[in-house]
Amino acid sequence: MSKLDEKMGKYEEALKGMGRSAVDVTLLKNIAKGLGPSIYLADASLVSCSDNSELDRVRNNFAVKKLGVALGPELDAAIAAVCEEYTARHKQRAVFYYMLAQKLGKSV
Repeated sequence: MSKLDEKMGKYEEALKGMGRSAVDVTLLKNIAKGLGPSIYLADASLVSCSDNSELDRVRNNFAVKKLGVALGPELDAAIAAVCEEYTARHKQRAVFYYMLAQKLGKSV
């Protein structure tokens, strides 16, 4: 089993633990691959909802650049909703991005 497959298993478990029985594995894998080697780095693989600069990074580098979403209150509300729904202490970046993409109805 490759390291990516191991990570994918952990991401799927995290999503299923939040009550998401149907996980779009293709979308999740595309997001994980798009993050590249950062998913294997302890700090880079996590999202901190209490850090405004981190949320700006999510907003600008993922939502705007990758998903093509316009900046505005809808995007801010979606990010806040994901922060509220994803209650794990250590929020995996790939899972966070997956949830945000799902909430915005976008695909990578």
